[in-house]
Amino acid sequence: MRAELDARLRQALERRLARGIHELGLATTPDQLARLLRFLALLARWNRAYNLTAVRDPLEMVARHLLDSLAIQPFLFGDHLLDIGTGAGLPGLPLAILEPERRFYLLDSKGKKVRFVRQAALELGLQNVEPVQARIETYRPGRKFSTIMSRAVAPAEILGAVKGELLARSGRLLLMQGRHPGQVLAGVAMPSAAPLIHKLIVPFLDVPRHLIEIRSD
Repeated sequence: MRAELDARLRQALERRLARGIHELGLATTPDQLARLLRFLALLARWNRAYNLTAVRDPLEMVARHLLDSLAIQPFLFGDHLLDIGTGAGLPGLPLAILEPERRFYLLDSKGKKVRFVRQAALELGLQNVEPVQARIETYRPGRKFSTIMSRAVAPAEILGAVKGELLARSGRLLLMQGRHPGQVLAGVAMPSAAPLIHKLIVPFLDVPRHLIEIRSD
């Protein structure tokens, strides 16, 4: 009975993920779809022991983690991308699966989360992922990034990355938020370029999602 339930769950996950990716207007290969599902299985298994995310239901993880991460793919820019406060590898790992030609640096200060990211990248065969355990304020990689993104860190902290010269010229800063981020940005010192705010429509997700995009000169 357990195997039958697992098989049904896998089929439900695959259907939801495939439909969500189609609604986002993204293209995936069968191998990429399989890797996304394997990542989900790894996350669910590790989560039982290490509490990586408050979301426990794998079907809910499809929308809240996979599709939410993939929704920003059209905004990615350049070849070297930094995911600050990646946690369980979000949005970096799902994006790295769909973007094998780009290199993703996934940064988090918590060792257990970086260990998961490293193991997931290994098991998924993602050679374009580099896990990094560090704090944003002390991170000195000796390079700049064409895209810096974050799903979990406050804009005021991320904007320090610009001041710290982590963002390349003509780069993109992508900050994922819930409700319209007008209040979030109030009082935050902005670079010269005005932020662009995009409303994200994430399939199967009934909470508001927005993306703050800031372009450097």
